[in-house]
Amino acid sequence: MSPVTILLLLVFAALAFATLIVRRMKRNRPVEELENRIRSWWIMAALFFGLVLLGKGGAVALFAVVSYLAVKEYFTMIPIRRVDRRIIFWAYLSILPQYGWAYAGWYEMFIIWIPVYTFLLLPFRQVLTGETKGFVESTGKVQWGLMLFVFSISHLAFLATLPPAEGAGNVGGVETLLYLVVLTELNDIYQYLFGKRFGKRKIVPKVSPNKTVEGFLGALTATTATALALTFLTPFTLPEALMAGMLIASAGFVGDVVVSMIKRDVGIKDSGTLIPGHGGILDRIDSLTYTAPLFFHYLYYLHY
Repeated sequence: MSPVTILLLLVFAALAFATLIVRRMKRNRPVEELENRIRSWWIMAALFFGLVLLGKGGAVALFAVVSYLAVKEYFTMIPIRRVDRRIIFWAYLSILPQYGWAYAGWYEMFIIWIPVYTFLLLPFRQVLTGETKGFVESTGKVQWGLMLFVFSISHLAFLATLPPAEGAGNVGGVETLLYLVVLTELNDIYQYLFGKRFGKRKIVPKVSPNKTVEGFLGALTATTATALALTFLTPFTLPEALMAGMLIASAGFVGDVVVSMIKRDVGIKDSGTLIPGHGGILDRIDSLTYTAPLFFHYLYYLHY
């Protein structure tokens, strides 16, 4: 049985178990939000695994669409001026080359397209509008959105294109992509469960009131243990998997609260309503904005 098949069975078995638990809970109290969450997880898991397993084309297309929807949600969420729409148009256009470099596996262009070429182009395009007031603020908002929701997330697409590492057998980019995404999403769930059960001391109450020290430490432990259990999906040794689990747990927490900070700044709770029970795209990929690039470069440094 292949590593991916084992992971598929584990994920869908966990979803089936969660569905049964929620149905039993429904007998005693309303659980509509939980039902919506589980239903959405079924759809997201099926869509994610289906497209990723089509090969690198499916994975690149999936994350390109995710980046587009995330950036669109971000620009809808933050205050923008009419004049800003001109550079926002170019920001949208930058998504296509970024994912094109990922599909081609051209690492040198992939790694500099947005933080060098696009970041230098956008301010100049803003200069051509002739509007000097608000220049720094508007340019910064657009560039920050591209960094988080296009550049960071595109590392998932590039990860899917990596060949098997030397000495890793048939374990390549697709397997490590699944490893990263599953651990990141599990880390969010672990934080919620440990925080609900044991949470007392809040970490950043003004930004994310539900985040607690106990929830973070519980998730750190559980995510690291899961990372060790799923090492068969990666070229990692056990010590490397241990560090990967700790990296994903810590970075996932930071990504979550950074996106929460954006939402608090503009005065909203959820970034949208696209995903029933979860909110918007940003609410679901917030942790990945940090785990994707950090995990990618950790793996790339060690094995490529």
